[in-house]
Amino acid sequence: MDKRSYVFVLKGCGVLKGMGVHCRIWKVGFLSDLIVRNGLVHFYGGSGKIVDAQKVFDESPVRDVVTWTSLIDGYVKMNMVDEALRLFDLMCSSGVEFNDVTLITVFSACSLKGDLSLGKSVHELVENRGVECSLNLMNAILDMYVKCGCMPMAKEIFDKMEIKDVFSWTSMIHGYARNGEVDLAKKCFSVMPERNVVSWNAMIACYSQNNRPWEALELFHEMEKRGLVPMESTLVSVLSACSQSGSLDFGRRIHDYYIKQKQVKFSVILANALIDMYGKCGNMDAAGELFHEMPERDLVSWNSVIVGCASHGLAEKAVTLFEQMKCSGLKPDSITFVGVLSACAHGGLVNQGWEYFRCMELNGLIPGVEHYACMADLLGRSGHLKEAFEFTKQMPVEPDKAVWGALLNGCRMHGNVELAKVAAEKLIELDPQDSGIYVLLSSLCANERKWADVRMVRSLMRAKGVKKNPGHSLIEVDGNFYEFVAADDSHPESQAIHKILDEIILLSKLEEYVSDAQPEQT
Repeated sequence: MDKRSYVFVLKGCGVLKGMGVHCRIWKVGFLSDLIVRNGLVHFYGGSGKIVDAQKVFDESPVRDVVTWTSLIDGYVKMNMVDEALRLFDLMCSSGVEFNDVTLITVFSACSLKGDLSLGKSVHELVENRGVECSLNLMNAILDMYVKCGCMPMAKEIFDKMEIKDVFSWTSMIHGYARNGEVDLAKKCFSVMPERNVVSWNAMIACYSQNNRPWEALELFHEMEKRGLVPMESTLVSVLSACSQSGSLDFGRRIHDYYIKQKQVKFSVILANALIDMYGKCGNMDAAGELFHEMPERDLVSWNSVIVGCASHGLAEKAVTLFEQMKCSGLKPDSITFVGVLSACAHGGLVNQGWEYFRCMELNGLIPGVEHYACMADLLGRSGHLKEAFEFTKQMPVEPDKAVWGALLNGCRMHGNVELAKVAAEKLIELDPQDSGIYVLLSSLCANERKWADVRMVRSLMRAKGVKKNPGHSLIEVDGNFYEFVAADDSHPESQAIHKILDEIILLSKLEEYVSDAQPEQT
């Protein structure tokens, strides 16, 4: 074998075989050859053995642009961005000219670091040196601006590009999605001359991440009709959309077809998304079954099932899972504590809630406003309203809507009108257009026969121009979604729907009548 053959062999090797090839190279005397050394630096860097890559680099008597770029790339792959950028500086000061591949790697490092000023300085270096940019390099610069959150500059780069590929268009979709500019992302997606599964995935994720789940599900349905096979990340976005919209049937179909039939490789990430979907869609039995079947679990797995149990009132189960998680060796994070404190609130476990709240700092965590909201909810639900109010006054952070909303809900549950007024006043200061605050306070005053207060709340609503939001519901039928709004007869089948609804109400009343008429069995 000649020296080039060893370089090609290294490209197809795993770590152990590659180390064996390295020994063989040393024995045959090719170790001093620059091409072989570059191959070894690239092999070790790409295999995650960055210490070995650095050692080969340090022992190299001669280094060219490939040597430097291979080591920089190795550090970027290990997410050791600062070390990669330090090496780039050292390379430039050593008089070695960079190439396209070097710059692509450096822009990737800037993207990972999220350092816009650094990315701009590298971009200026490229322009000052008069580097002729390839499509791949232009895409790397575009991607850097997108990931650093500078969409105006990204748009400027994109518009200047004479040639654009799928990556260029998809980068812009990702950027608009991050900025919440869904319509611009949609426009970009619509005019793309060519799309692949990554493009579809980006647009589906855009809808899902920006609270437009119905559009995410419709687009996924369209993607399926075109015969495209989704990736893991596509299904995670779709399951998130199912969670947001409560589309249990859609989520179950994803589970049955893509996971159970092994169309897509099952992973911890997918399992977590499924647990979250089942939990938020109300099927905790399926969520729990999936959780217990998982061969390995991470912190997200435990958090998903604990939060799911808490939100469905399964307080004891959530607390048990929390204790089991600690025994497994995993350290709870802030989300875990939101879950277990919420469980204590729903289960009336006041003493246990205080214990968990106080032990947060023992776990190296500083309680956030969301944890204080859980405690206000716990105390409010349990009837400790004065204690809850004092607790909110002593908070080290400013109480938000969730905190005052928890206190107002506690007042509603226990009929405390005076404290409810205080909580409602704070909520109105934070969000004067939220009709729910006025409606809840008015309802509480009416229940306690405080008619003057009811009139005062309604007058305040009129004065601020606040209107009660009409009730609405969404249903899924054969993968299509239909929205119904109170007092809205615009649906073409409105009369038929109301007729069926009247029949259902009549049948339910007949059931009640028959049940009441039956003699009690002794």
